[in-house]
Amino acid sequence: MPADLDACSFATQCATVYDPAHADQYGASSTPVYLTATFKGLPGAEYDYSRVSNPTRSVLEHHLAQIQGCKHAFAVSCGMACLDVIMRFVGPGEYVLAGDDLYGGSNRLLDLLRQQMNIQVLNVDTTDTEAVEQALVHRAAEHAAGRSTRIALVLLESPTNPMIKIADLPRCMQLVRKHAPDALTVVDNTMMSPFLMRPLDMGVDIVYDSATKYLSGHHDVMAGVLACNRDDLAAKMFFTIKSVGNGLAPLECFLLTRGIKTLALRMEKQQATTMRIAQYLEQLGFKVRYPGLRSYAGYAVHARQARGAGAVLSFETGQTALSEKIVASVRLWGVSVSFGCVNSLITMPCQMSHASIPAEVRAERGLPENLIRLCVGIEDADDLIADLQRALLLAGAIQPSKSQKCSYVRVPVPDEMEILRRTIAQRKPEAPSAATSAPTTLTVSAPGKVLLLGEHAVVHGVKAMAAATSLRCYGHVEPSADRLSLTMPDIELAHAWDAARLPWTLVKPTQAAPTELEPSLQAALTELVAETWPADDRRHAASLAFLYLYMHLAPRHSAAQAFELRSSLPISAGLGSSAAVSVCLASLLLYTHGHLPLPAAQVPLPAEHAACINAWAFIAEKVIHGDPSGVDNTVATLGGAVAFTRALETNGLAANELEPLRLDAVRLLVTDTKVVRNTKELVARVRQQKEEEPERVAAALSMIQRLADEAHALMNDTAASRSAQVARLGLLLELNHLQLAQLRVGHPALDKVRELCGPYGAATKLTGAGGGGCAISLLPDEMSETALSELVSALHAQGFATYETEMGGPGVGVLVRPSDTAAAWPPAGSAASWAEAAGTWVFA
Repeated sequence: MPADLDACSFATQCATVYDPAHADQYGASSTPVYLTATFKGLPGAEYDYSRVSNPTRSVLEHHLAQIQGCKHAFAVSCGMACLDVIMRFVGPGEYVLAGDDLYGGSNRLLDLLRQQMNIQVLNVDTTDTEAVEQALVHRAAEHAAGRSTRIALVLLESPTNPMIKIADLPRCMQLVRKHAPDALTVVDNTMMSPFLMRPLDMGVDIVYDSATKYLSGHHDVMAGVLACNRDDLAAKMFFTIKSVGNGLAPLECFLLTRGIKTLALRMEKQQATTMRIAQYLEQLGFKVRYPGLRSYAGYAVHARQARGAGAVLSFETGQTALSEKIVASVRLWGVSVSFGCVNSLITMPCQMSHASIPAEVRAERGLPENLIRLCVGIEDADDLIADLQRALLLAGAIQPSKSQKCSYVRVPVPDEMEILRRTIAQRKPEAPSAATSAPTTLTVSAPGKVLLLGEHAVVHGVKAMAAATSLRCYGHVEPSADRLSLTMPDIELAHAWDAARLPWTLVKPTQAAPTELEPSLQAALTELVAETWPADDRRHAASLAFLYLYMHLAPRHSAAQAFELRSSLPISAGLGSSAAVSVCLASLLLYTHGHLPLPAAQVPLPAEHAACINAWAFIAEKVIHGDPSGVDNTVATLGGAVAFTRALETNGLAANELEPLRLDAVRLLVTDTKVVRNTKELVARVRQQKEEEPERVAAALSMIQRLADEAHALMNDTAASRSAQVARLGLLLELNHLQLAQLRVGHPALDKVRELCGPYGAATKLTGAGGGGCAISLLPDEMSETALSELVSALHAQGFATYETEMGGPGVGVLVRPSDTAAAWPPAGSAASWAEAAGTWVFA
């Protein structure tokens, strides 16, 4: 057996069932089933009665603790038995704070306990952390005043079932610990399983799964799993289980152990197919609820806390009768409750799993009667899509399209949910609009980026592959007493200008972002900024870009403003710090001067907002870099991962090509060599080589194009396993680095990083302009924390700095609803930590 299963991948842990404390005496390769009610022996023996414990259950629970990464795990008769055990921690009259889209069975049990034990349930929209905080604060105040009992338990699901709503679990944990520190925090993780999310790592007290679903995977066993790290909670749960006798029976333990062995394999396939189906339905025009779609409101939050989007989606048809026809017309999809099975299932939750919730309550919570839930199995994706398409056609939900981009399109129907919402809204007093005037104080953020493939080549019209990172820049603006000021502590910039001295007569009025700079205005501002910093000082470029944007977006006689930017990104290191700054500045100016209305909460940033921000950020990038490709500001605005090709006469493109890429969260190690380099000079160096040695440079650019094309196809290949994609992507990164070395933008420090990372299987290349700066290393999923710590130590020993991050995060963010209890700007410590507690964000 492996000396340390913790060092192995999740798939290996699932397949390796080994409990050293209960090794079979005959060396059986499969855990034996102890079908016995009692055990002979003297008092004090480990086993005496199967209601209390059984060897088959012991092995299963040890295995569950292994894959959950926890100290204690218990197997019980079903998922609802888990919640029943947990609810024994809540006393009569005490409060449970729960989501407003709970599983129907959970809702039913809580209602029963309300009737029998006077347990109070507060249903809150857990996607709205401000609403969660308000409920916690109010209840804590009532309890402190002696007018109410305490909140004893907070019950969360993410994603919820069936509305697929996403709760920010780490943020919710912070709020509970702050306002109700004695409350137990519980997460139903059935929709994700430990393969995709581990809430215990986020500080949750107890996690439970209905193991009937993904853990078993075959719908041939009813089971539930409880997991925790606290000894006191484990002791109480074990006592309850043995007292009421709902421990899982031996045969069911055997079946569940067998099912877990293929958990990783099944979910990889199911998740990949679900993404294809979600994209197909979205392309047709349906409203699809799936956290793997970048258009989905919960995408950004989910990507931060889970390593995949799962295999359940729901979509709205607009009409209940139409949904009924679709469900009745499928052949491959089984019409059944539950999910997580190897076979695909389809259901209308309001008529099945959630029928026990009164219709008026469903309407109040926004649960559409026409909602269809799809639970995707392991069948061939093309077969499932073909069967679904046939059912949609038979039901009259889609029709042939006149567009060449797609074969079918959704048939428009009156949306009964929208009609209901309008009816409800008419009964309520009209609320004030989200933004009746431009805000005067605002906070925004934008991500850095890594170029996976195509540095330098992208300037010459070759395709580049770029992805946002979780390292971000934060911008804040507020009214100033007198002068216009810009503060950037990361580059030691703190300066104020008399706005009246700015060369306003040189500004050409424009309704949209210009495509080219105004030479006379740029020259005048350059002369003004040079009074403080020379042209080769990065504070010069930052100030120049800021003033250029300010003069185009702020009225001449507008009130003074104070701007401040803070970054968790290394500066001037090839990670898009200037683009992130440009996006933040453009966003602050566009919103505070009324060019864009402040976006509403709980929806993604409107596409037209993102396009406007991106266009102005590109102007700032041109001021800083002269001839940027546009990829940096595009990724900093839109987030995710993109394939980007710059339009040039040489490639025949009339406009830049931009295509979003499917990229699940991939761990990266960014190493800053701390070798300072100048992007503009390095770009000019490659351009000079192209003029002097066109054949050599053309060959390198051609190879980079081929590598980018292969990576593009790889990222959009839904049939490939994640492990195969990551391994192949790593090889392409290594090959791209070699081509960049041919273009003479390498550096000995970058070579040293590659040398140290190689033995750990972490594919490494330079990112950005090269010549120093940063290198990125693709970390294999199976890389242990011990190995990563060793690698980081070796890099630090060379004087390098490292940052662990992920690719594919959200784009520009706007803090639309600041929390009343959050610390005021500027943050005392990390800007990223401050932002998590700052309030409600909206992201592109």
